[in-house]
Amino acid sequence: MSLEFRFQSASTDYQKIQTELASLVENRTRLDAQLSENEMVKKEFAQLTPSNAVYKLVGPVLVPQEQNEAKTNVETRLEFIKSEMSLVLCPS
Repeated sequence: MSLEFRFQSASTDYQKIQTELASLVENRTRLDAQLSENEMVKKEFAQLTPSNAVYKLVGPVLVPQEQNEAKTNVETRLEFIKSEMSLVLCPS
């Protein structure tokens, strides 16, 4: 095997690793932003009283939503985001 071929092969492998790393960093950044956003929503929900109205954005329309349903949705999203983050940190 020539030195030039080994260098070309190593260079190709390095480029693949760089691309994979960039993808992982992008995914992690997106998940961090989603986690932060959902944790802020959870904190806001903790301050609600039973008389406060909660709305969900569906397309261009705000639709009323039950507080308990909204809180459950946020908790579920937080669990999902955390599990996705663990996959990004430790890909198989």
